[in-house]
Amino acid sequence: MQHASTSVSDLLRQSRFKQARHRNPDALGAECVAYFKKEIQKRHQKFGIVGEAWTMIVPESLQQSCELVSFNRGTLGVIVQGSSQLYMLKQAMLAGLESQLMTTCRAAGLKKITLKAGRVSR
Repeated sequence: MQHASTSVSDLLRQSRFKQARHRNPDALGAECVAYFKKEIQKRHQKFGIVGEAWTMIVPESLQQSCELVSFNRGTLGVIVQGSSQLYMLKQAMLAGLESQLMTTCRAAGLKKITLKAGRVSR
């Protein structure tokens, strides 16, 4: 039998490899803030009042299948997943949702709502 003698320097060298390295938790926070400022805050400023009115006025069942994609020159672009959901949202718009959104978002400059079938990114 061979007896291995370990010295203090060997133990210190081994302990460096066996210890878990802890990352700085502040680094992740900075990345999250940067992502928020780049992606979410920009979109929130873009839609602002229109997005808030959309979530308050449009029923939850219809919101789940659609996504606000653009707001340019007074036209709100909405993509709806599936033709049946698109039909239901169009019918709801004709039944009064569109006029409610127009009056609520008049200050934001909403003039027209364009609905298109497509793939929702969520």
